[in-house]
Amino acid sequence: MPHFSASTIMLLVITALVLFGPKKLPELGRAFGKTLREFKKGTKGFMEDEESLPPLQSRKESRTDETNRP
Repeated sequence: MPHFSASTIMLLVITALVLFGPKKLPELGRAFGKTLREFKKGTKGFMEDEESLPPLQSRKESRTDETNRP
């Protein structure tokens, strides 16, 4: 992860204020936070679903099963 200096962070904050205005920034922050929460919930649910599934056969095993079929 890159290292950001204090001057870089200040430049980003000032740019965001100029682009979006002070009234719009809290709304954008809330929307971004909600998006991250939903993403975490979705990935957590996906990982739980994946853990409950039986393990898959390896490719080598499935190829031998296919060649042994009549």
